[in-house]
Amino acid sequence: MSDHDERPAHRLRRELPEEVPPAESAAADLPAGDAPQERGLTGRQRLVKGLWPPRVTRAQLIVALLLFGLGFGLAVQVASNSDSDSALRGARQEDLVRILDELDDRTQRLEDEKQGLEKQRDELENSSDQAEEARKQTQEKERQLGILAGTVAAQGPGITVTIEDTKGTVEADMLLDAVQELRAAGAEAIQVNGVRVVAGTYLTDADKSVSVDGNKINAPYRFQVIGKPQDLEPALNIPGGVVQTLEKEQAAVTVERSSKIVVDALRAAKRPDYARSSSR
Repeated sequence: MSDHDERPAHRLRRELPEEVPPAESAAADLPAGDAPQERGLTGRQRLVKGLWPPRVTRAQLIVALLLFGLGFGLAVQVASNSDSDSALRGARQEDLVRILDELDDRTQRLEDEKQGLEKQRDELENSSDQAEEARKQTQEKERQLGILAGTVAAQGPGITVTIEDTKGTVEADMLLDAVQELRAAGAEAIQVNGVRVVAGTYLTDADKSVSVDGNKINAPYRFQVIGKPQDLEPALNIPGGVVQTLEKEQAAVTVERSSKIVVDALRAAKRPDYARSSSR
């Protein structure tokens, strides 16, 4: 073949890119930062190297802080509930019995009140003369509020509590405990030595005796209480209750049930200085 025939093929060969050795081509394909010696690492080693040291972004940091706050709040709530449970677990048996009795009594009173309101609603809905029925219910409500406020005399079943204090050891706070215990047991009207006890009544010590709303009374202290006798008497006689506390102070306490207790001591209706009705 002549030189003329070989010249075009030779020129085409020189225009092709130079061949690259296989090893150099593989090294060129590795990402930046991967050393040639890393080609011998296993898959697990590459995973560990990719996870450590960790690269924390701002979003991940915010999520971590929110999760920490949520966990801390839950821990505080659990600790608070645990404290309440521990207080009940550490209470005496008589205290637990007293708490349960008071809860049962209050639940029953609320249920009775609910039934009474439902009855009034039904009477208003079914009455042919709703205006007259509403007037009767208003008068009844006024009478009930008058008993609670001490402006109306009352009578009904209840108990009489007499406290003999020959040693002069009974103080005002002991009588106040008796009043509070009777109220918690459902007492609807209370009178002590001719003084009506209402929501705003206060008791203070006064020269070896007791003062009720500024009225000095002397032993024996006689409580006349209207309410359910089956609830009132046990409330005073529970272990560690009012009767046991007074007896520790060498006072003699007697409780008598009666089908008719009269509470006739009255208090003048006082107009509030600041409070006004919000109804329109």
